[in-house]
Amino acid sequence: MKSYEDLKQTEPRNVMAVKNECIRILDEHTIEISLPNKLGYERIAMACSASFAKFVGFRPERIEDLKTAVAEACINAMEHGNKNDPDARVFITMHYDDHIFTVSVMDQGKGMGNSSEPLEEPDIEKKILNLQTPRGLGVFLIKQLVDQVEFNHSTDEGHMVRMVFKITG
Repeated sequence: MKSYEDLKQTEPRNVMAVKNECIRILDEHTIEISLPNKLGYERIAMACSASFAKFVGFRPERIEDLKTAVAEACINAMEHGNKNDPDARVFITMHYDDHIFTVSVMDQGKGMGNSSEPLEEPDIEKKILNLQTPRGLGVFLIKQLVDQVEFNHSTDEGHMVRMVFKITG
């Protein structure tokens, strides 16, 4: 695994700003991304999380799980948390420490509704047979792909989903 000093040498800038979007390296263990609330920008979060995960030693198949979970969490934040508000933002924080990779996705909304009511599990057979809409798989996929997930965590700034990936082997 490369050191933080190696990263600084290959990437001389800590901050990359593109039209008010920002990716920041906060320290050798933490990266933060701020994205506009627009579908398609979740791809930036996917690419950044995949690069960081590869840098810290994730296996390729685990990186694909990470990318899918991050994309689904970002899309949920944009659509359900921020209610497609074009002025809202989605914030992604990635942290790696002691073989644990944590990704938090925060919107500026109220979350996914009443957290005491469990979300209905999708009927995969019905979705395959087009008897149910193909939408509504995001939370299900996240739960299948991560080692631990916490939904509906409210902060002063909004609602946050926290996903934990354990790096093994």
